[in-house]
Amino acid sequence: MSVKQHKIRVGISIGDFNGIGPEIIMKALKDKAITDFFTPVIFGSGKLFTYQKNIFKLQLSFNYINEASQAQPDKINMVNLWKDNVSVDLGTPTEESTKMAIESLDAATAALLNGEVDVLVTAPINKEEMMKMGFKHAGHTGYLEEKMGKKGLMFLVTEELKVAVSTHHIPVAQIAENISKDKIKSQIKLLNKCLIEDFCIERPKIAVLGLNPHAGDGGAIGNEEIEIIEPAIRELFDAGIMTFGPFPADSFFQPEKYMNYDAVLAMYHDQGLAPFKTLAYEEGVNYTAGLPFVRTSPDHGVAYDIAGQDIADEQSFSEAIFAAITIFKNRREYNELMANRLRPKRVAASSVDEDLPEEENHA
Repeated sequence: MSVKQHKIRVGISIGDFNGIGPEIIMKALKDKAITDFFTPVIFGSGKLFTYQKNIFKLQLSFNYINEASQAQPDKINMVNLWKDNVSVDLGTPTEESTKMAIESLDAATAALLNGEVDVLVTAPINKEEMMKMGFKHAGHTGYLEEKMGKKGLMFLVTEELKVAVSTHHIPVAQIAENISKDKIKSQIKLLNKCLIEDFCIERPKIAVLGLNPHAGDGGAIGNEEIEIIEPAIRELFDAGIMTFGPFPADSFFQPEKYMNYDAVLAMYHDQGLAPFKTLAYEEGVNYTAGLPFVRTSPDHGVAYDIAGQDIADEQSFSEAIFAAITIFKNRREYNELMANRLRPKRVAASSVDEDLPEEENHA
């Protein structure tokens, strides 16, 4: 098999095409040398992308295919899911753009599960509009958990800052009832495993944030730290996982503090994502940790307010592509290493005899 055929196949779902999804996808793929590094497989519409390509004056050509298995390693491949004309209303979600977002995600995920692509990178979706059309999940994470039959963890990453969240797309009023000692322990174990296998960190140090202001202030502002979070940290630390905290969230995200740790577990969405997006907005990547397949996305939304204006920054989407590729390679190398370590080394009997002292050879 040629080197080109070994290139990682990156499946790409288009998100809501009336947002900035197609724009950032095409900008991330505009370099003519991009297919030297990986094989893009977009699940979209040739007519839609041609229309938007002309708006942004981008010089790209697509290899139109009917299914991902037909992708060519030296092309930007487009699984042409819709051959009819598409009504584009940039800046406004429509029934058509929402339907296509769901169908693109379904097709890309099916290709991932069938082994037709190696990793999945998802463009931003409009969760509210998708749920109106029967989509059962408040985001990609729950959808992928259902499809893969395994719990994942929302994990925002850059080279220097990595933040996971214990609860994500739920109302603030439900956060406290959705954390427990067992859940936090399970998430920290998953995070520890992910850091070792996917990010090549030999012995990760994980910081855990408190739920309440000042991490509960010794029980004066809530008991979740004393009753739930501290016991979980203590038990895991005693079991050999380097876990620390709980830390007050309001003062934790200072460089001299968070850079002492390899990852952070926040208790809820905004507690972790607000500082992450402030510190690492352009380069941040959303990674669903703990699943059997690699999925990443940019760390921003559909951005209807700038759709069609040719000002959307593709850096986060580009980072998402290369993060997925790096994680895939790291995970594959780790699994190969573990398989080789577990394979007992056979030693020929004659060589054993040759190494024995003379009197033992004649016993």
